[in-house]
Amino acid sequence: MSSFSGKVVVITGAGSGIGRAVALNLAEKGAKLALSDMDSVGLAETVRQAQALGAEVKSDHLDVTQREAVLEYADAVAAHFGKVNQIYNNAGIAYHGEIEKSEFKDIERIMDVDFWGVVNGTKAFLPHVIASGDGHIVNVSSLFGLLATPGQSAYNSAKFAVRGFTESLRQEMLIARHPVKVTCVHPGGIKTAIARNATAGPGEDSAVIAEFFDKKLARTTPEEAAKVIVNGVSKGKGRVLIGADAKFLDAWVRLVGSGYQRVVAMVVARAMPKSK
Repeated sequence: MSSFSGKVVVITGAGSGIGRAVALNLAEKGAKLALSDMDSVGLAETVRQAQALGAEVKSDHLDVTQREAVLEYADAVAAHFGKVNQIYNNAGIAYHGEIEKSEFKDIERIMDVDFWGVVNGTKAFLPHVIASGDGHIVNVSSLFGLLATPGQSAYNSAKFAVRGFTESLRQEMLIARHPVKVTCVHPGGIKTAIARNATAGPGEDSAVIAEFFDKKLARTTPEEAAKVIVNGVSKGKGRVLIGADAKFLDAWVRLVGSGYQRVVAMVVARAMPKSK
């Protein structure tokens, strides 16, 4: 039996991509799943596949930006299964736009989903995860939580914030001696729909940017990412890097310090599709 057998696992953003892949990976390992997403059609397909693998599944439409709804959801999941062992705060969206041209609302939307969604999920489920006696909180940041790139200021801000929040939480759990492990996940380019579903600022062509991401940057499949995440969680790692790009760039940034910014600016200026 796997170490996940019988564990109650919550996954947000489970309707596609990494969320779906993690759900199916854990379904094969005997976990009980509480899956949520805003995409009802995609979520239903994940549920179908997970149940075909024999998993017990609770499925809910959930907007992670709605704090009261997330709090109620956490209590409902705990009441349904009797406990909650793990939560994977995975739901996220993307936006490409320069700070000078972006509206406040564009930046706020990314922060609401990608950062506050993680905070809401963590805060709502933390008491239940602690009470389980064998808990784990997994928050998905990004390669862009390790280094910044032009045009990704909103996304960078959210993912750097997730990293800081998660690393602080991990230390607090250690100090308090709570039976809770904490992992921050940093995926590099993953073959998901996040770029295709991303919004863009004035003068930016979201379709062209998405095509560039899919063809040039997305090297790792969601299934490969899920294996790395689940393996990292099983080993209690504090940080999980996914993909050769994430591993290389993380090491490079730590080596050269702030000097990376000038290099990245030049590379992006040459490689990225031009604005309208």
